[in-house]
Amino acid sequence: MPMPDPKISDNRPVIRQLDDAAINRIAAGEVVERPASAVKELVENALDAGARRIEVAYADGGKTLIRVTDDGCGIAGADLPLALSRHATSKIDGSDLLDIHTFGFRGEALPSLGAVGRLTITSRVTGADAASITVEGGTMGPVKPAALSDGTIVELRDLFYATPARLKFMRSDRAEAQAITDVVKRLAMAEPFVRFVLRDVTGGGEGRVTFQADAESGDLFDALHGRLARILGAEFAENALRIDAPREGLHLTGYAALPTYSRGSSTAQYLFVNGRPVKDKMLLGALRAAYFDFLSRDRHPAAALFIECDPHLVDVNVHPAKSEVRFRDPGLARGLIVSSLRHALAEAGHRASTTVAGATLGAFRPEPTGPARVYQMDRPSLGARTAAYAAQAPESGFAELSGAFSARVEPVVEEAPHGAEETSAERLPLGAARAQVHENYIVAQTRDGMVIVDQHAAHERLVYEKLKHQMAETGVAAQALLIPEIVDLSDGDCARLLAVAEDLSRFGLTIEPFGGGAVAVRETPAILGEVNARTMILDILDELDDQGESNLVQARIEAILSRVACHGSIRSGRRMRADEMNALLREMEATPHSGQCNHGRPTYVELKLADIEKLFGRS
Repeated sequence: MPMPDPKISDNRPVIRQLDDAAINRIAAGEVVERPASAVKELVENALDAGARRIEVAYADGGKTLIRVTDDGCGIAGADLPLALSRHATSKIDGSDLLDIHTFGFRGEALPSLGAVGRLTITSRVTGADAASITVEGGTMGPVKPAALSDGTIVELRDLFYATPARLKFMRSDRAEAQAITDVVKRLAMAEPFVRFVLRDVTGGGEGRVTFQADAESGDLFDALHGRLARILGAEFAENALRIDAPREGLHLTGYAALPTYSRGSSTAQYLFVNGRPVKDKMLLGALRAAYFDFLSRDRHPAAALFIECDPHLVDVNVHPAKSEVRFRDPGLARGLIVSSLRHALAEAGHRASTTVAGATLGAFRPEPTGPARVYQMDRPSLGARTAAYAAQAPESGFAELSGAFSARVEPVVEEAPHGAEETSAERLPLGAARAQVHENYIVAQTRDGMVIVDQHAAHERLVYEKLKHQMAETGVAAQALLIPEIVDLSDGDCARLLAVAEDLSRFGLTIEPFGGGAVAVRETPAILGEVNARTMILDILDELDDQGESNLVQARIEAILSRVACHGSIRSGRRMRADEMNALLREMEATPHSGQCNHGRPTYVELKLADIEKLFGRS
């Protein structure tokens, strides 16, 4: 007699159709992760409604209250119940999921919020009476008349009260409030012509305004520049380069900061696709690649970049939160970001960020003085200054002591024509060399201040740029291996590696398929010398997994070029003549990226005369 199989149970699971309330609560787990997610969805709805004034109020980090008020087109009272139904939207008709011109389109936000909190919508359209509807835990109430001048007010109370387990995963009120602020600021960057107000009403009353950005005026770039200055700070706006580059249906605009205005983390990187804030690994990798040769690994660029394109060229329907996108041609988007930023950085030439001078001035500690009055005299002419200096020079003592100090002053040999108060070299960006201090720092005089140059770091960058230019012209020499090295990989790793084989070959690393999941390494970059090919291949794969692209071979080659440039540059401690110092300054002015050394540090500091006078109380 056959025995029954113990693995087969008579109590088989039964397939059931979930009710709408359960479906909405499940959907809310994807769409509404935290209070900031609810704010994002509601503000995007306001923007889609054509709002020009948006106010967001929250209490207790958004856990007890989120209220979004806008002056958009509103929702008719008869449409309020439909607006709270799943997958009901006015933004698409469903015929083409790629032809999306709005922030929202899935029709999930409002029913999801109503399923996990107490949601009230009050709205009025032009020419009709205002109406209101309330949903609590998925239970919808009747439409009621209300009082409202125009637009819409969406009020969400007690978020996640219907799913108390989610409340345990909420962070502190301060952390949630900061997340709400970040969301509002990102959307404010995307819409510079819209007024945003963020208010903390914890404790009741009017509360306090934590962020406000008035609508900007002017053209798109002027408005964006003003909005970025308001959100990211005036220092970013002062040190940002304008980006405006079209290519094959894509148009990249925005602002990217100079390399010397770098950050310790990637928090100042903002990317937008068709106005939508995104956090896309491929786009962030392209931003890193653009600054790859100008920053050390522990520094990160700051940028706000906007890609505009036909909606059919990008798919935004790949994630419930719509924070990721997929381009039809991702290589085109990546190449546009890298080439545009590198072109802008090259056009910036020797320019360094103004924060360098600010940090330098902050390091000065002038001798504290009493309240005695300081008299500002008119600045004399060059001839008067020369006569005064000669009259004030001591007759003896200083000349004998000058050898004990590590500084040499170069005499001004260029006469000022027709009584002009400055030499022709002083009109140039880096001015005319006047002295060398500690055999390492060049002091130059400009029209309205002075420049201090690190001679070793500056020349190192100049030599490095020459070496890179030579390598780009002649290519990277490859060393053929006597016996190709075979590296066994999985089929997936092999396919990913062979997909970038052409890029690797440009840097002297030649690989070929060897059957199955194996690849054969036939050539390695000659400049690297003896190479462990297997380790390099595995490191490249790790970088591909982490960042979606690999710069490992390029990084190793350029690291060697950097070391060669370091050894071939002017050493610290070498005395330079005036003509050598001026030649170095002129070459810096003509060489792109000379404002920072190979490690991302500034090569010079510029101090304005007005700032110097403040140190001596002469302002």
